[in-house]
Amino acid sequence: MSAAEPSGSRHRPVCVGDDGALLDVAETVAADWSALGVRGSFLALNLDTGERLGFDIDEPVPLASVAKVPLALVVLDRIAAGELDAARPVTVDPARSSVGSTGLSAFRHPATVAVGDLLLLMLSVSDNAAADALFDLVPVAEVDERLRAWGCDGIRMRHRMNHMYECAVGAAGNDFSLALELAVRDERAGLPTIETLDPAHANAGSAAALVGLLRRVWGDEIAVPGATAELRRLMGCQVFTQRLACELRADSLRWSGKTGTFLHLRHEIGVVEAESGDRVAMAALTRADRRAGLAPDIELAMGTAARDAFEALRR
Repeated sequence: MSAAEPSGSRHRPVCVGDDGALLDVAETVAADWSALGVRGSFLALNLDTGERLGFDIDEPVPLASVAKVPLALVVLDRIAAGELDAARPVTVDPARSSVGSTGLSAFRHPATVAVGDLLLLMLSVSDNAAADALFDLVPVAEVDERLRAWGCDGIRMRHRMNHMYECAVGAAGNDFSLALELAVRDERAGLPTIETLDPAHANAGSAAALVGLLRRVWGDEIAVPGATAELRRLMGCQVFTQRLACELRADSLRWSGKTGTFLHLRHEIGVVEAESGDRVAMAALTRADRRAGLAPDIELAMGTAARDAFEALRR
């Protein structure tokens, strides 16, 4: 809900589809999400035909860990240019690292990891400590500036990953359930209390901008081919498959993606590639209207949207 939208008003998503059948799929997905109490945006694009379907595709949304994809691309571009060594060792001390439940974030003792492996940890298990260690090497302002130079105007990078948790603590202390309650309340009111849930202050992007980035990465039309090829490989290593990929599991399909989760946010972006040659890029950015740390019904709805969109857009 935007700040201009009165509290309690019913949001009506703006659907897009390149023909009547695609528009029908977009409207069905939007209705299914609404029935679950989910506000969000969705876009699926056939990378070869250019056909698309979705809704609210230009709405900026806080990205949570989806922001790790543009960070990775900028780091990989610096590696390809010889400005950063993928083998460079970086020591991460848990006493000073970022909050998280995976990878180095969950370590109890200092660990030394190469830059290239920090990228793997960041994209495969969404390691916040690995991401912020990379931000130590390539500052947030530099990542945002590089995106501007590449023409990625719909994606903004404004803070490190740990800043999300610092802002939540500032609003709710160490009570994560209270922070979640505030996030849901503020979503209904359209007035974020937690700064990193405000698109004007968060790492933010729209479904259209994120799918546009994926299109350029898969087409080697941004950075350099060495960087984009490695980003595609690393996104194919993601271990989380409960969202967009959950209804796309087949020997004939390959999914490469990145999730993002923070309080009531559940996102994923990625590309599904079929042995037949079909390639569809997707972005699903959701905000739940409930105080629940786990929501398998929402994740299943994201997967159903991905499956239906892929089938509708196949040639």
